[in-house]
Amino acid sequence: MRRIRYHAYGGPEVLVMEETDPPIPGPGQVRLRVEAIGANFVDVKFRRGPDAGGIYRRDLPAVLTGDVVGTVEDVGPGVEPGLVGRRVAALAEDAFADQVVADAEWLAHVPEGIDDATASILPMAAPVALGALRAARTAPGETVLVHAASGGIGHLAVQLAKISGATVIATAGSAAKLDFVRAMGADAAVDYSAADWPERVREAAPGGVDVVLDSVGGGVLRRSLDLLAPFGRAVVYGAASGEPTDVPVTSLFALRSVTGFSLLALRAAAPKQAREDVEEATRYAVEGRLRAALHARLPLTEAAEAHRILEGRSQLGRVLLVP
Repeated sequence: MRRIRYHAYGGPEVLVMEETDPPIPGPGQVRLRVEAIGANFVDVKFRRGPDAGGIYRRDLPAVLTGDVVGTVEDVGPGVEPGLVGRRVAALAEDAFADQVVADAEWLAHVPEGIDDATASILPMAAPVALGALRAARTAPGETVLVHAASGGIGHLAVQLAKISGATVIATAGSAAKLDFVRAMGADAAVDYSAADWPERVREAAPGGVDVVLDSVGGGVLRRSLDLLAPFGRAVVYGAASGEPTDVPVTSLFALRSVTGFSLLALRAAAPKQAREDVEEATRYAVEGRLRAALHARLPLTEAAEAHRILEGRSQLGRVLLVP
């Protein structure tokens, strides 16, 4: 079978196709025949390597993570044999391949009629957006500021915040992205590449925002803290800027709080809740209330092009690879 790896850090051109044996599922695992792979921006950071700066490190030779949609072909010890033949989605560590292994415990079962892009958000992206909103204790009628709202998780957070009954202010970095987040349901859209973006947010929410969902970090997070209303909550679920972020304690004295969210941490600390989040996201998808936008669908041989799209920050929604 084919898979993509890289043996040196650098640009998208370091991604190479290799031939290897199909993986064998271990205890608690399944093997999937891959139908589509959702590419994730974090792998761009890992691929650039430690010399590019930031907090991301991965040893060589390295594989690419992804949100895999496929059919269960085989199961490992301790896994229910009845899963064979089921269409599922899973977050996989070695995802850019014809076949992958994944943990059976965290499979998302894909109902009939769900497109590949939306299926790809069920195991990871949608549960992250749901979990971040829950960590913020978001309530109906509150105002939620979603940063990087046109991204793979951001555009889902916009939709899920609206489902929760919130007013949504979305930030993005271009006119096309601002139009996109409005189409996803945002009540207001702000270009955060402009120096005065906090003032534009204040115009939309003069009393401050109740919740900030941030996957950028760095200066974006620091400036966002001053936009929080009393008792406002910021939830950090990523650090796309690559900058370690020092949170000034004095900004929190005005009855503000900051917390972090990680899907892996939730799975470890509250596995029942993590599984329920997948089911909730799937229900919204079936109802047509949650959907993933598809920016590009490329063959697996064009993995480098997928990374160029991600690196250029031009995508609106998901970039999928198809073996």
